[in-house]
Amino acid sequence: MTSVRIFFIGGVTSYRALFNWLSLWIFVPTFLVAPLFQILLFTYIGRTVKLESDKFYVIGNALQYAALPCVFAMTNTIAGERYQQTLGMILVTPAKRVPLFLGRSLPVIANGFLVSAFALAVGAALLGIHIAAGSVGPLALVIAIASFSCTGLGLITGAIGFRVRETALLSNVMFGFLLVFCGVNVPLDDLPGWTSTTAQGMPLTHAIEAARRVADGASLGAVGRLLGAELLIGVAYVVVGLVLLRVFEVQGRRYATLERV
Repeated sequence: MTSVRIFFIGGVTSYRALFNWLSLWIFVPTFLVAPLFQILLFTYIGRTVKLESDKFYVIGNALQYAALPCVFAMTNTIAGERYQQTLGMILVTPAKRVPLFLGRSLPVIANGFLVSAFALAVGAALLGIHIAAGSVGPLALVIAIASFSCTGLGLITGAIGFRVRETALLSNVMFGFLLVFCGVNVPLDDLPGWTSTTAQGMPLTHAIEAARRVADGASLGAVGRLLGAELLIGVAYVVVGLVLLRVFEVQGRRYATLERV
């Protein structure tokens, strides 16, 4: 029961504390307006070069923007504790580490889902893109899996926050990598071979492809392999993140670096 409380209540409390000094309106330009500008930018660039349809860019950029809260917020829920010098207080408790850190991921996944779904719905409305009502449910599932996968990446960057002073740059780099590598605005077949190969092991790649197929009328069964691959990548990133958290915690205790900022 204690682990369950840590997982749910501790996770929500940590996420509220992450933004407790901000006005709620800060979320509007960051999480709601910015993705729309990115969608419009790449859609009109795409129209100019006549590479792909508007739907291609709307879906790609809407799903990619789930990485903003999933990577940045997940990283800051850990690195922020270190910066505020409260990380040691948390780690000195006997709380189990898996519910302690995974509980913090649930609000992040929900945040990523809402940002991506909002961007997709409003972007499609602005550009006159029709998505069949029967595709809405499957698309929601795809977005949820994509948000989970991105949060796994955020857990890894958060673990790195045990060792480095500044993680904002790292999160920005990861956000950029996902934008370039995952077929967001350029089909994977048109990217260099090594880039396309690398993308197969990154979050979002398979989810974006699945979302595009579902929006074109494909069933969930038809994209099951893509969703399975995305989910597997997310699980792998979560496992790696938890292992790194444990390794860096042990090293931080040994070399007294947990509170070094």
